[in-house]
Amino acid sequence: MSKHPPRTVTTTIQQPPALLFPQAPKRARSENDDIRPSNKSPIKRSKRVRLEAQQDLDLDHGVNVAIGRMDTHFLADYVARHTTRFQAELSSVELEDLHIPESAFQETSDWPKPRLLEHLPEFLDYYSSLSRISKNLATASKKPGSPHTLVIVSAGLRAANVARALRTFQTKDAAVAKLFAKHIKLKDAINYVKKTRIGIGAGTPSRILDLFNAGALCFEKLERVVIDCSHIDVKKRCIFDMRETQKPLMQLLNQDGLKTRYGGSSDQINLLFF
Repeated sequence: MSKHPPRTVTTTIQQPPALLFPQAPKRARSENDDIRPSNKSPIKRSKRVRLEAQQDLDLDHGVNVAIGRMDTHFLADYVARHTTRFQAELSSVELEDLHIPESAFQETSDWPKPRLLEHLPEFLDYYSSLSRISKNLATASKKPGSPHTLVIVSAGLRAANVARALRTFQTKDAAVAKLFAKHIKLKDAINYVKKTRIGIGAGTPSRILDLFNAGALCFEKLERVVIDCSHIDVKKRCIFDMRETQKPLMQLLNQDGLKTRYGGSSDQINLLFF
């Protein structure tokens, strides 16, 4: 008998090539299958929205034509979205306090002409004739500093151009006043407003707010506030696209002398977007 231990035989089993095991054909996706959204879809959608927004900008005339298509519901939503954008630190309750109701806006989406400065006098004349309040724009209260119309713009130069365009409504007893800070000290502006019968005032939200807080400008006879929203600057921004104009504008629109008169009150104030 052999004393050597039995030899261990190692057998290597080779795996057959993968091709020897054909894969089952892929099942066609049915309509009921959950389709995972592509990671690129939101990006493409965002680019499409930006492209559409760019197409609404008339850069030759400095106008965002989309504003003119908005009815009162969309305008209220537009204002609310920009408030949330620039004042995100506010609570939902505080944001609700700044909300401008849809009833405050006068419907102007049916205006057929481009919202260019040359059409602003006709725009004002037409929509004032539809309101149930004063229809004569070439008048002013006997009380100084009590305009019936305020046109709120984004910059001093724009205010000067707006006031120039509205001179057609100016008389010796009803001034079309420029209410902006550039080259005009607040002290001088207060003195001017306190002694002047103003029918229409055109200015920036900050200066109008300052004149109101100083007791020079009175909202008692105010009938309409026109927001020059279609106008865009060289950076394609409107009055709601800049924090330095959006925040004081919302502060102004939420003054008790204005906000309590939005809607169906007897001394109603209308908001018009030009």
